[in-house]
Amino acid sequence: MIFRRFYDAKLAQASYLIGCARTGEALVVDANREYEQYVEAARVENLRVSWVTETHIHADFVSGSRELAAHTGAQLLLSDAGGSEWRYSYATEAGARLLADGSSFNVGAIRIDVLHTPGHTPEHLTFLVTDTAAGDQPMGALTGDFVFVGDVGRPDLLERAVKVAGTMEQSARQLYTSLQRFRQLPGYLQIWPGHGAGSACGKSLSAVPQSTLGYESLTNWAFGVDSEGEFIGMVLQGQPDPPTYFAVMKALNRMGPPLRGALQHPLRVSVERLADAVTGGAFVIDTRPAAAFAAGHLPGSVNIPLDRSFSTWAGWIAPYDRDIYLIADERGRAIDDALHDLSLIGLDRIAGYAGSQELERWAAGHPAGTVRQVTAADLAERLRAGDVQVLDVRAEHEFAGGRVPGALNIPVGQLPGRLDAVPRDRTVVVQCQSGGRSAIAASVLAASGFRNVVNLAGGLNGWKAAGFPVASSAA
Repeated sequence: MIFRRFYDAKLAQASYLIGCARTGEALVVDANREYEQYVEAARVENLRVSWVTETHIHADFVSGSRELAAHTGAQLLLSDAGGSEWRYSYATEAGARLLADGSSFNVGAIRIDVLHTPGHTPEHLTFLVTDTAAGDQPMGALTGDFVFVGDVGRPDLLERAVKVAGTMEQSARQLYTSLQRFRQLPGYLQIWPGHGAGSACGKSLSAVPQSTLGYESLTNWAFGVDSEGEFIGMVLQGQPDPPTYFAVMKALNRMGPPLRGALQHPLRVSVERLADAVTGGAFVIDTRPAAAFAAGHLPGSVNIPLDRSFSTWAGWIAPYDRDIYLIADERGRAIDDALHDLSLIGLDRIAGYAGSQELERWAAGHPAGTVRQVTAADLAERLRAGDVQVLDVRAEHEFAGGRVPGALNIPVGQLPGRLDAVPRDRTVVVQCQSGGRSAIAASVLAASGFRNVVNLAGGLNGWKAAGFPVASSAA
């Protein structure tokens, strides 16, 4: 048996290729949109992609299953286990074979047995993998977003992201039942999950790429809870806010992602063209570091630095129904990397890009935007004068754990939809934990017409280090 794991660090997403060396057949599970990587890996191993499947309808990235199957001629396998509301609507059109609990299929000498494991989503499947050339018992399980290393999939996304009211507790109950069934399997069973640390599909995922059922039974909190009621309370508590783009992904992956083909490089345009595009309603993402953006940027652009969190913040903030332009350092791979990351979450309306060097030349002769920085001492003085509003853009649980006195809390991802809650009659000092998220938020406010926006350098960490008081949730 040939086994390959693929991992996208920005999405914290894992996909898998399992192949039979004897027959040359291969199965790909939970493919993302970068389908070429699976085709190339199969070629290197002298395999052909014969089967393509996925554990569930994904919410955090565009599924590549349909495109990979179309490109390779592989048989597409999709869940039919979620009830009518959660069936893949494109399954018949794509010629997919439907899977349910108890289904099985062979990839050469490798047998794949299907378990229906609802909870994270109603249609979720887990795949048990048996190398029949070595034995008749499964060696591992592709668990998708059901069981992670150190955690389990969150059951609240249908309600919180897709707005299907009243489903959280029901899904949590289903997840508990699925876990009780799954834990009866042999302890040596390897666990190959669909996500790692950093994913919003759980709250405490480990960075370790795989585990065993026996080890998870000893260390994973979810296996140590014997009461259904206690489990429901624990699994729903403390889940991170789901990014706004999750609802878009869920609908797209259920209806059928468009067949994109090879990723096309956008046209290079002038900064003057970008300025006109902003006036016309386009969305411009400046991917440079926050310090460079603060020093000088195109008015109306939004700063989302091209780092590990780029995909997440773009999914929170960037629109799916408007043209998007990019500003990036053209001396390296920034443009290609940004296109790749945006494509994986379905932000395909990239109308053009401008290089950062051209922006710097433009800024020398035009009124560029800037983001002023204030120190903790400056902020303390302004607070005493009563002429500023502190905007804390951290998550709610962070805010509850300690904050600048008098701060207003709007998490950065929610800010585009809650601008009316931000005062316009005074200076707004944006603050997060260390300054990264607040830089993004400050750019969102400036692009939305707020004139007096500054960023607290060093964030709450700098405020505390300077010895200024922190208010608690009880204050």
